[in-house]
Amino acid sequence: MKIQDKKEPRYLFYFFFIIGILAILLFAEVSAFSVISFLFCLIVFIIGFYKIDKVTKQLKEINSSLESAKAELENKNRELIMHHEREKLENELIIANRELTFQNEEKEKRTNELLTANKELSAFTYIASHDLQEPLRKTQLFLSRILEDKEQLLSEKNLDYFKRMEISSRRMQLLINDLLSYSRVNESDKELTNVYLNDVIDNVLEELTLIQTIEEKNATITCGSLPQINGIPFQLEQLFTNLISNSIKYSYPDRPPVIDIQYTVVKGTEMPETNANPGKSYYKITITDNGIGFEQENAEKIFMLFQRLHDKQKYAGTGIGLTICKKITENHHGFITATSIPDQGSTFTVYLPSADAAVV
Repeated sequence: MKIQDKKEPRYLFYFFFIIGILAILLFAEVSAFSVISFLFCLIVFIIGFYKIDKVTKQLKEINSSLESAKAELENKNRELIMHHEREKLENELIIANRELTFQNEEKEKRTNELLTANKELSAFTYIASHDLQEPLRKTQLFLSRILEDKEQLLSEKNLDYFKRMEISSRRMQLLINDLLSYSRVNESDKELTNVYLNDVIDNVLEELTLIQTIEEKNATITCGSLPQINGIPFQLEQLFTNLISNSIKYSYPDRPPVIDIQYTVVKGTEMPETNANPGKSYYKITITDNGIGFEQENAEKIFMLFQRLHDKQKYAGTGIGLTICKKITENHHGFITATSIPDQGSTFTVYLPSADAAVV
């Protein structure tokens, strides 16, 4: 209806235009042939104009159809792309689920292996506690009696053999004790209680005084005020016993060991360890000595099991003590590091987390 309304005025214009031209021609007394020729040309022109108008309309309709088809094609393309992306995401999700399933299976497998290893470790602990130590104690007992009762009858060479056997049995005893300590650290109850670290240090120094370790080396040990933390008391005592004993052991014969224990509070973002919680604060406890030190390139190696940097003939030990220290700090969700300069001394730094420590 709208299209017809638009065309009616145009055709009326054509009609009145032709009437006007005819009237002019009649009044101008133009010949009939000229009028008929003019009318014929005018009719041809009108028909041509009408055809052009019709073709133009058809072209517009075709263009409109093409635009509609183009829009529909674009919608189809978008739907196809979305469908393709959906399929891609679905495939990625399927792959991710497969990987997650595989990882869960591997995790379960590793968990079972760990449980098996813990059972084996428990069995080893029992064997080391009973079956190994009993014959070792008897060997040490018989060696001691032979050296006490028959020392005068033994040749110098045989006496040297027996003394070497005694030293070896002591090393074996020390190794078994250290292995038991390491297994207990792994298996022990992880329930935390309030622990005053100054009380821990006092207990450690009292124990070292009883076995005359401090007096033998004429060691000087100073300790500032230390914090209260949530921890496992006997493990913390073992941690500081190992660290202080190491500082005393690895000292110069002609230079009395000087050991200083202090602490500060640091943010998690200031920690050297990448696994530190950036939202927590940590107690940074340093144990500094003036001992023989070591090359800094060995700072990580010393915490590995059975790793030794010095001659066992000169410095007794099994290479387990610092491994135990690392395990204890991990049990407390902390870290331990070491820095050293040969011939000048070492600093062992223990980081223990604190939920309510204020950073100063």
